Amino acid sequence: MPTEPAAGTRRGRQNDPERRDRIIDACLDVLAEAGVAGASHRRIAEAAGVPLGSMTYYFSGIDELLHEAFTRFGTTVSERFEKRMAAASDLESARAAVVAIILEDVFGSPRELVLSHELYTLAAREPSYRALTTAWMRRSRDALERHFDPETARMLDALIEGVSIHRALDTERRDPAEVALAVDRITATPVR
Repeated sequence: MPTEPAAGTRRGRQNDPERRDRIIDACLDVLAEAGVAGASHRRIAEAAGVPLGSMTYYFSGIDELLHEAFTRFGTTVSERFEKRMAAASDLESARAAVVAIILEDVFGSPRELVLSHELYTLAAREPSYRALTTAWMRRSRDALERHFDPETARMLDALIEGVSIHRALDTERRDPAEVALAVDRITATPVR
């Protein structure tokens, strides 16, 4: 007489509740190493240490997996950004937080730089990924608006992205004091 599978198993196999998360993390690793063009179910499954069939069990296709991975990446970066801005208590500490975001947080590693640019490129072509970047920018501006008016927050958000990209890709080292100067100029009270 056949027995029922044990509780916590599926067809007698042990459930792996962390498998889906491992696949998403492995997808981010593959994206950082090989880009969107080099991301395949086979390569990601191998990086995650899971059977290839797990890919279609957890995700309807590569697009869903990429979307989940980039969502996780954007959320992680946004949470770090929000935490930095939430710790600021006045205008000067808010300015210092923006400088720290640029110099320390955004593209804090070569991996994050590559992942950001992979997402930007994909978002430039695919509207569903543009929704991710739009949500990411909205979260950044909301965090900035804790201390700055909406127009200044939008300018600071553009400065953060632009200066971070320039600093990451320019072969000439720049003086970090330039970042503080730019933040001060954008956040200065306008002369009327």
